[in-house]
Amino acid sequence: MLLGGLNKLSTLDYPSKVSAVAFTLGCDFRCPYCHNPDLLSAGGPPVAESEVLAYLDKRKNLIDALVVSGGEPTLQPDLPAFLSQVKAMGYLIKLDTNGSNPHIGKNLNASSLIDSVALDLKADLTDWPEALAPKTADGTSPATKILQTLNLLKDSGFPSEFRTTCASPFVTAQAILSLAKLAQGDIPWYLQQYRPDTVANPAYMRRFPDQPDENDLLAFQKLASDYLPCHVRLASVPRTPVPFTAAQLPTAPFPSLRGSDALAQVA
Repeated sequence: MLLGGLNKLSTLDYPSKVSAVAFTLGCDFRCPYCHNPDLLSAGGPPVAESEVLAYLDKRKNLIDALVVSGGEPTLQPDLPAFLSQVKAMGYLIKLDTNGSNPHIGKNLNASSLIDSVALDLKADLTDWPEALAPKTADGTSPATKILQTLNLLKDSGFPSEFRTTCASPFVTAQAILSLAKLAQGDIPWYLQQYRPDTVANPAYMRRFPDQPDENDLLAFQKLASDYLPCHVRLASVPRTPVPFTAAQLPTAPFPSLRGSDALAQVA
């Protein structure tokens, strides 16, 4: 399992649970606004799987869940084996995915290896921008696979959420309306504010200085709310992986959490 970092304590990433967040290396998308560019390549600095498992084993009575994010976790061939070890410790598991491998998510669900899924809806699936991810070798648009994943989640009733980082030029009122119609139902959708501080392709993003602000996100929310529950998350603490070694295993109890939007990291 290629891992690029671990956030040891999060109060944001798994709803109503205290979690750790493991970040996988490698992604099949190249979103210019990605705030974790160090994770895009599978050749990035690795974190040993054994060290992450050792940390989770040490903290299994204090942490409720593990969120597996990325990168794109479903690209990892040994993801099921890793999740099986985490499950054996009694953890809930949430998978963050771009939806490009619907069969993987379906198999993980069928194997009871995951308890929740967050699907990123990055742009209008009826007018997919290849700046996010080009067509595959057989000419298939990534939007086709994402739509399959979206429909699998809607049809299954599996605990899920949709997420969209509202970054121009990919997210507009028209894109929000199109996605809302495709996602229509009971799964909640979270609109997140774009953070310009660390991105994968700053030159590209500088071409679009007029980014959606709080008022734009609230207008998007109003558009979408006719179709599904929609919420706004404004820019706060970035979800950035922390380099991790076994020497960092804490021996003291976790400090008390301060505020629902705090992302605490135990030294």
